Amino acid sequence: MASLLAGALIAVIVVIVTPILGRSSDGSDPPRSGAGDDGRTTEVDLERRIADFTTGKVVEARYLPPDRAQRDTLAEGVALYVDGKHEEAERRLAEVDFGVRILRDIEATADRPGRRYAEIADRASENMRGWGRVYVALDDPVRFSVQVPHPVADAYSDRLGVGILRGAPGGVLVIAGTHRKAGEGRAADVAHRRDTVFHAVCAELVARRMPGIQVHGFADSSVPEHDLVVSTGAGEVARPQAVTLARALVDDGFRVCRAWSAKCPLAGRTNKQGVLAAEEDVPFLHIEASRTVRTDPDRLRGAVDAMTAAVREWR
Repeated sequence: MASLLAGALIAVIVVIVTPILGRSSDGSDPPRSGAGDDGRTTEVDLERRIADFTTGKVVEARYLPPDRAQRDTLAEGVALYVDGKHEEAERRLAEVDFGVRILRDIEATADRPGRRYAEIADRASENMRGWGRVYVALDDPVRFSVQVPHPVADAYSDRLGVGILRGAPGGVLVIAGTHRKAGEGRAADVAHRRDTVFHAVCAELVARRMPGIQVHGFADSSVPEHDLVVSTGAGEVARPQAVTLARALVDDGFRVCRAWSAKCPLAGRTNKQGVLAAEEDVPFLHIEASRTVRTDPDRLRGAVDAMTAAVREWR
């Protein structure tokens, strides 16, 4: 009799507990989390997620210029997150309606599981303010930034940015949130202004002596004799990495204009993030890639591999 009662009790417990563990409180399936995660990690294809952002919300986003307090608050929140002060960062970011979501990229290899990233994004009006997003690597020490200032005007430049972030550990990806012509005048052209969220975030990373690589794109007809333009912007500190990058690209069959030894168009000498990096003697690479490079899968992969090799020198 005792064994029968014990069996019945176990059956009741299983019936009660199973639906609790298998569903969230609203009856929906819980987000998929990796082993050892705290339940907040959602598995995504990072490239697809960012492409959905740039071709969806960014394309249609308006631009609301942030005031100085908003810029500073958001940039400080990102900086706190980079510094590992996650709870304090989330409280700071919430002051401007930004939040954090933990993602695990499903791209993985046999010897490396998909990496985790913190996605810092507008929770309230992403397509109304156009302030962009930031992705922070969580599984490695943060050591460099990838910057995508014109994800619409330089279509598919986000593919370069994501490729570099995936290929080299410890990156922070900063993406503008609207077309460069969305604001009045040139208010939303973040590569050429210092009064934007994009620049404020990059400035915090420069303050931490963090090298940066900024990716752009041009129409094939604009510079028909070259596939890519490699430059160190307004400074020279990143010359070794620029040489590494140019050599790797040439070895892979790309036609490259080297801005330190030739008169190249689109060299980014007046780029505001590059100027700031030069002022602080922080390495900065300014890359321009043709549309063919950005849209042809094989050429895109070759360009990303070369950029990743250069970025990996920043240790």
